[in-house]
Amino acid sequence: MAGKKDYVNSGVVRNREQIEHHVKEILKLIGEDVEREGLLETPARVTRMYEEIFAGYEVDPKEVLGVTFDEQHEELVIVRDIVYYSQCEHHMAPFFGKAHIGYIPSGKIAGLSKLARLVEAVTRRLQVQERITSQIADILTETLSPHGVMVVVEGEHLCMCARGVKKPGSKTVTSAVRGEFRTSAALRSEFLALLKQ
Repeated sequence: MAGKKDYVNSGVVRNREQIEHHVKEILKLIGEDVEREGLLETPARVTRMYEEIFAGYEVDPKEVLGVTFDEQHEELVIVRDIVYYSQCEHHMAPFFGKAHIGYIPSGKIAGLSKLARLVEAVTRRLQVQERITSQIADILTETLSPHGVMVVVEGEHLCMCARGVKKPGSKTVTSAVRGEFRTSAALRSEFLALLKQ
């Protein structure tokens, strides 16, 4: 998403006034003085933030991969350490981490930056980490028809670290395997070993 075009959530843009009003009301309801200097611009700032962090609703993740290239490379391709930021759909609290994507092409490859854009398109909306992991794997499978796909996503969830059980530093790791990765322990091991390097 970043680079080619910076998307914004047009629903937020269209409803700016209402969102700002509701943010102001929430601030009042939690006991804040919305007229104090530090909060005067907060409703507008929150709304501008929503334009950006919920920009994923503006793009079809399947289209993010764009043009694919015919290439006879049929060995493992990995893009690792793709940083993402998302919002937990249960608490609207942030979670963030890294996504690692591996696939074995079957004649079609995607530009490497497109994989990072795919992660952004999927994460910049209300989400759960498990769905992010599966969606990335499924979209790659549908779009590229590779021999196999493996996705590992690591996340630190503020809904668990800063509230509730309050366990800062804990990480959640999810994986999705498709195609040959599902049946080959050797391929899964190769992918995981390359992530550790």
